[in-house]
Amino acid sequence: MWKKLLQQNTGTLLYSALLVVVPVLASSALAFWLYRNQELLQNLSPAGMVLYFAVVSLTMAFALTPTTFVALATGFLFGWVSFSGVVVSYGIAALIGYAVARLIDHGKMTNFLHQFPKAEGVIDELREHSWSLIILTRISPVLPFAFMTFVLSLVQVPRGRFLIASMAGMLPRTLFFFWVGTQAQDLLALLQDPNAGTMGKLLMGALVVISLGGIYVLLNRAIKKALAKKN
Repeated sequence: MWKKLLQQNTGTLLYSALLVVVPVLASSALAFWLYRNQELLQNLSPAGMVLYFAVVSLTMAFALTPTTFVALATGFLFGWVSFSGVVVSYGIAALIGYAVARLIDHGKMTNFLHQFPKAEGVIDELREHSWSLIILTRISPVLPFAFMTFVLSLVQVPRGRFLIASMAGMLPRTLFFFWVGTQAQDLLALLQDPNAGTMGKLLMGALVVISLGGIYVLLNRAIKKALAKKN
């Protein structure tokens, strides 16, 4: 099975791996660039702001910047007036990532799963509960945004549902990290080590537990239902 998976889905697996690795490598360099150019960014015109959000939509879609990074930096640079721009950028990034993932995979993973009815059954069950699945993957601050977009596209979640649930699921942690950004005094220190305080750490821990615990319950239930249908 694993050999077939690698042979038939090499491009899909390679791209998904890059979506996990690239944010770690790129974010430090981007943090330094933002630090050196923060005065320029803080004086952007309305057209410049539109360009800024267009750029961060692309960087998030292709995993060059983590979503937390964007929320922190935007909150620091522009304050609450820019919050809606961040939310919209998340939605655009999700749609771009979804489209690119479908283009790269081109149905190969779905065709591969046809060879394994039980695995395909699990995916079908997860698709039926896609609202919960998407929201749970988005509220966690530890699950990479671009990578999860790629995974959800392979599950073939409906595009409209994917967009709405993604933006809703991202909202709690976006609000928190954006607020942390507005309170910071130094951009480079903020991006390298956001000091969320005790309450912030508890909140993030709770979101991780809710997210991973909920995903486990959904996956476990999907496996049981899929196996019951095949028996």
